[in-house]
Amino acid sequence: MLKYSRAKELDDLVVDIIKTLKLKYLDPSRIICMRSTGSSSKYIVARIHPLQRIVAEAIGLNTIYVIEAISENFDKLPEEEKTLTVIHEILHIPKTMGGGLLSHKRQVTGKRVRKLYNEYIRIKNSPQVEIPLDAKK
Repeated sequence: MLKYSRAKELDDLVVDIIKTLKLKYLDPSRIICMRSTGSSSKYIVARIHPLQRIVAEAIGLNTIYVIEAISENFDKLPEEEKTLTVIHEILHIPKTMGGGLLSHKRQVTGKRVRKLYNEYIRIKNSPQVEIPLDAKK
């Protein structure tokens, strides 16, 4: 039987990726990360689940997206692969965040995921310019 728990460290990673890459169309407060345990899947590392728009409206919520990390497969990945996986999953979210998902055919490609990952790492590794507190404007 599958069991689920909140994956706060992945929530933080999603926020960091969105802010670092300036993916302003994504609202990180509407993306929730969960970790599942008990999966017998040998190949699935993570998946994304949208709360369909009709269901969201029926219960008075905005649409949300849940990124599920399959613990048995995700947790043993190196950090680079975890980050690539999270980028891959958030690329499935359309700009409208309306409850749909983008496909692998054009929007979610390995090339695009790798490009965004490289940009993310480049920005994270670039020296931050610190302005002294007593600097004049």
